[in-house]
Amino acid sequence: MSRPLERTLAMMVTTFHKYSGQDGDKFKLSKREMKELLHKELPSCVGTVMDEERLKKLMDDLDKNNEKQVDFQEYAVFLARVTMMYNDFFQGYTERS
Repeated sequence: MSRPLERTLAMMVTTFHKYSGQDGDKFKLSKREMKELLHKELPSCVGTVMDEERLKKLMDDLDKNNEKQVDFQEYAVFLARVTMMYNDFFQGYTERS
């Protein structure tokens, strides 16, 4: 039986591939695919509305090779950033408790 962290890593990979490839390259997320992933998988991070300017900035920040798409490595960097934000939040929460 797999451990929780192993299941989490597998979920991160399968989530990427669930959305990638709908608009072309099956190993990359287009802007539309990334927006759909964010809204469906991370709604508490992006809120109910993610305006085009915020999405463009996020894509530009993540897209280090300027392909106008996010590959798996760039997606992994994004997840690491989100994980660090969650850690910071929970550290602050426990300090206030």
